[in-house]
Amino acid sequence: MNKIKNILELIVFKHSIFALPFLLISMIAAININGLDYGDIWLNFILAIFCAVCARNYAMALNRLLDADIDILNERTKNRPSVDGRVGRGNLVLFIIANAVIFVLLAYFINTTCFYLSFFALALLGSYSLFKRFSYLAHIILGLSLGFACVAGEIVLTNSISAYSIALCFAVCFWTAGFDCLYALQDLEFDKANNLFSIPSCFGKTATLFIAAIFHLIAFLFWFVFLVSVNAGFYGFLGLIIVGILLIIEHFIVRKNTEKIKRAFFDINAIVSIVFLIFYIIDTLNYKG
Repeated sequence: MNKIKNILELIVFKHSIFALPFLLISMIAAININGLDYGDIWLNFILAIFCAVCARNYAMALNRLLDADIDILNERTKNRPSVDGRVGRGNLVLFIIANAVIFVLLAYFINTTCFYLSFFALALLGSYSLFKRFSYLAHIILGLSLGFACVAGEIVLTNSISAYSIALCFAVCFWTAGFDCLYALQDLEFDKANNLFSIPSCFGKTATLFIAAIFHLIAFLFWFVFLVSVNAGFYGFLGLIIVGILLIIEHFIVRKNTEKIKRAFFDINAIVSIVFLIFYIIDTLNYKG
C-alpha cells in the first residue's frame, strides 16, 4: 500500500481530473454529431480512457525523472518520492517504459491513426521538462499536451478530425497554460536563480498575472467556438458562463494572496473541468429529449 501511495503521490494522480473530463466531452460530441451507437463504440471509449491514464502516468513520471536534479534543490519539491528515495530511479524508469508500451498497444487496438499518433503524443508529452530549460513556451507545450486529448478523443471514435475538437484542444491548451503560469509564480525566484525558463522568471509577477488572464480569455473564446460548432444549447452556454466566473475567481484569489496559489490551482480548475462536463452532458440529454 505504501508503494502504491508513493506512486500516486509521484504522478499526482488526482490531477487527472484536469484533462480527463475534456477527453470525455470530445468523445460525447463525436457520438452526438456523427450519430454513433454506444453499443458499437463502447470498447474504443474505454480504451481511450485507459490510454489517457497511461499517457499521463508516463508524462508525469518522465517529468519527475528528468527534473530530479532540479527538484532536489527546490524547497517546495525536495520531498517528492522521486527525490527522497521512496521511488527508486530504476523503478521509475520501468514505470515510464511500462506506461509508454501499454499506451502504444492500446492505441494500436483502437485504430491505425491512433497507433501512429501515439508516438507523436509520447514525444509531445515528454518535451515539457526539456522546454523549461530553454524556453518559457513550456507552459504552451504543457497546454498542448492536455489539449491534444480532445483531438485524440474524436480520432478514437471517428478516425477523423473536425473543427470542434480543434477548438476544444486550443481552449484546453490556453486554459492549462494560464493556470500553469499562475502555479509557476511559486518558483519565480528559484527559476531565476537556476536559469530555468518560465513566464514568471522571464517577465515577472505583474506581467505573468496579465498573461495568464489573456490566456484564460483566449480559452474562454475557444470554448465558445466549440459550443457553437457542436450546436450546444442553453445548458452548454450556462456551463461556460459558470466556468468564466470560476476563472475570474481564480485570478482574484491569486492577485489578492499568492500564498493561496495551490488552492486556486487545484480546487478551482478541477471544478472548471467537472462543471463543463456536467453541463455539456445535461445539454446533450436535454437536446435529445
